[in-house]
Amino acid sequence: MRSWRAPDPDWASYTLGVFICLSCSGIHRNIPHVSKVKSVRLDTWEDVQVEFMASRGNAIARATFESRVPPFYYRPSASDCPLLREQWIRAKYERQEFAHPERQEPYSAGYREGFLWKRGRDNGQFLSRKFVLTEREGALKYFNRSDAKEPKAVMKIEHLNATFQPAKIGHPHGLQVTYLKDNSTRNIFVYHEDGKEMVDWFNALRAARFHYLQVAFPGASNADLVPKLSRNYLQEGYMEKTGPKQTEGFRKRWFTMDDRRLMYFKDPLDAFARGEVFIGSRESGYTVLDGLPPSTQGHHWPHGITIVTPERRFLLACETESEQRAWMEALQKVVDRPMLPQEYAVEAHFKHKP
Repeated sequence: MRSWRAPDPDWASYTLGVFICLSCSGIHRNIPHVSKVKSVRLDTWEDVQVEFMASRGNAIARATFESRVPPFYYRPSASDCPLLREQWIRAKYERQEFAHPERQEPYSAGYREGFLWKRGRDNGQFLSRKFVLTEREGALKYFNRSDAKEPKAVMKIEHLNATFQPAKIGHPHGLQVTYLKDNSTRNIFVYHEDGKEMVDWFNALRAARFHYLQVAFPGASNADLVPKLSRNYLQEGYMEKTGPKQTEGFRKRWFTMDDRRLMYFKDPLDAFARGEVFIGSRESGYTVLDGLPPSTQGHHWPHGITIVTPERRFLLACETESEQRAWMEALQKVVDRPMLPQEYAVEAHFKHKP
């Protein structure tokens, strides 16, 4: 089923009666007891199969298999990682979770506990850690030992984000969870060998965020709240940067653009950012310029970006022109967007950081 509406699908499941894209056809082949796949153009079709396709179609299948999708459940797009797309198809057709709401308990109950492999902050090793998500306390907690009374960390649902990062983490089920600690971003990296388990955790976190936001914004519609449940990063990658005096050399850093926070790390898997820059709107005195001031020295990469804030200029350099364009576009989108009232409070905090 094409939740992400691929154009002109060339494949079909002749047992489900739906047209699918090439990418999804591979996932459907992995569930042959539910879905059998043929090429629309290259395979031979029997009359009875053509008649079944004509009597069904994607709209009817959607009404059957997606009738009870919870508003918080993540519907993947074509650009999402294979795990999210596979588990969406399996949840819909194999487990039929969206036709039978009682099967949604793993992510709808408001409480979840289990063990995940978590990357150690200092040594980079993944170790099994107990995690507990409790909507009643509004927190995700993890424990260094299963019998520990006190959690090692308490992550408030209010400030929590989760995004799948398989390439960065080096595991197809890798999830990056971020939260605020003393108003600075803290990363943890986790995975589970079972793909369903990991996606259930992801949707349980989204459910907790959804119920928190329903209370925080009682008049808001689902359409207003769902985009706030979790977010993918606007842009990530290596750039060079120099310090505030712009006299020291440029250093290569990993940058992450998370909404209005531009963070930089020594390593992509660092727990804490080396620094964070708030990117406000044009009306508030923020601009993004192509290139670096003519007197700039010390950068190895040729494609410069200057971020102008009310306090100072940040000088960055990209290795390739295409990377510079992608960063300029991401930064410009944020600068072009008017600031929300709560974002002014975040900006004020950044200005008063030591």
